[in-house]
Amino acid sequence: MKRATTDPWVARYLLVGTTLAFILFFLVFPVFVILIEALRHGLAFYFSALTARHSVTAIKMTLMVAVTVVPLNTIFGVCAAWAITHFKFPGKSLLISLIEIPLWVSPVVGGLVFALIFGNQGWLGTWLETHKIQILFAFPGIVLATAFVTFPFVARGLIPLMQAQGSAEEEAALTLGANGWQLFWRVTFPKIKWGVLYGMILCNARAMGEFGAVSVVAGSVDDKMTMPLQIEQYYQALGPGGLPRAFALASLLLLLSVITLVIKIGLEWRRLAPQVINPIKPSLPH
Repeated sequence: MKRATTDPWVARYLLVGTTLAFILFFLVFPVFVILIEALRHGLAFYFSALTARHSVTAIKMTLMVAVTVVPLNTIFGVCAAWAITHFKFPGKSLLISLIEIPLWVSPVVGGLVFALIFGNQGWLGTWLETHKIQILFAFPGIVLATAFVTFPFVARGLIPLMQAQGSAEEEAALTLGANGWQLFWRVTFPKIKWGVLYGMILCNARAMGEFGAVSVVAGSVDDKMTMPLQIEQYYQALGPGGLPRAFALASLLLLLSVITLVIKIGLEWRRLAPQVINPIKPSLPH
């Protein structure tokens, strides 16, 4: 039988070369440019750009948003996955489709939705202004916009995982008298913990790098900018130091992305390590 790996060498080299060319052009080259431009003016300017007031404020805002959004989306993802995989109810397919909406629409649309709801001319704008509640151009609006574009990640990772595992162990635990919390923490969570952590990593990466939705609800308020917004602000600055500061802050965002990738690889290695260290040995015939 002819195997797929016995294709002509021309096809193999063409496919591998095309893949490498895309990686070099769209990934390696932009990263190289960011690092070179960030360090062009020396380490002293680089660290001064990162410790500037606007940079520090943007870094703090980005971390605060990520710390707020990731736990919220984790709770939502676990609850949604549990409901979809353990219960039968009308509209289950519709619920799955609604969860995936942020993946198919532009993030700017999500930001505009919140602007139409919480803006001065929005549905709740008059009520919010009367009660002195600030949503847009403030931390709550940034959290809402970021949560909108990131909430599918944990749920989409857990739903197929929990469907594949089934509910036989949960049903057995219930027959033995386990309550809801015991069922989740002792039976379900050990089976899905790697999926939860993987979804949290993806959610965190998207939360730190989100631009479109946040730009609509945050605007150009100096102390309410995340790192992507501040990078754009530096890039559009008229002063001579604007562009180098933009690349310096972009390099820090790149570093956070690399750390996220390393954590993801480490979790995958931890998950697969027991299978490699203790492989299942086939039983010998008697």
